[in-house]
Amino acid sequence: MTQVVKILDIQRLTHDVKKYKLEKPTGYDFTPGQATEVAINQEQWKNEFRPFTFTSTAEEDYLAFVIKSYADHKGVTHEMDKLSVGDELLIKDAWGAIQYKGTGVFIAGGAGVTPFIGIFRSLESRDELKGNTLLFANKTAEDVIMASYFRKALGNNFVSILEKEQAGGHLQGMIDKDFIRTHIKDFQQEFYVCGPDAMVKDISKILEELGANPEAITFEK
Repeated sequence: MTQVVKILDIQRLTHDVKKYKLEKPTGYDFTPGQATEVAINQEQWKNEFRPFTFTSTAEEDYLAFVIKSYADHKGVTHEMDKLSVGDELLIKDAWGAIQYKGTGVFIAGGAGVTPFIGIFRSLESRDELKGNTLLFANKTAEDVIMASYFRKALGNNFVSILEKEQAGGHLQGMIDKDFIRTHIKDFQQEFYVCGPDAMVKDISKILEELGANPEAITFEK
């Protein structure tokens, strides 16, 4: 079912990422880590649905999404970047994606961190976040979404690594086999991987090679 919701608030998080706070329809439900299809309620865009992950918790009285805009694509996210409070979006029912199965290591690349935001915030609200780790890869420091939140919520269990530059508070390099071997000692736990397809495939393979159970590696299918 498609429903119309108004934008209640827009917050810029990085140079190309914004948080959109939306009305929550009565009875609308989802599980942290799930996504829905979203379109802009304008004639030329109302049939252009794209998947975005909820970053609000199920208990909150609004819906939230953290969305990266791709100016070079001239597509839906580029148009969303032009929207204002009061504009309308179309949303469908929630569906699958990544769901929490227990304490473990979350590995994200860029905007792939968005499914983890809702999961972490939900765990935090129940005081169950302790023991989880986030390894977060980006190109530059200005690309790191919600770094201050992750540092506060996860402490030393938040590790940020940058491919293109060196910056205080971040490691420099990529999440490769050596990095994973250095930062993960227990491969008999849950793993959650989200990011570009090639990254997800490579990291899942590395985790299996280092002893992780393939059934314990969760990623978007």
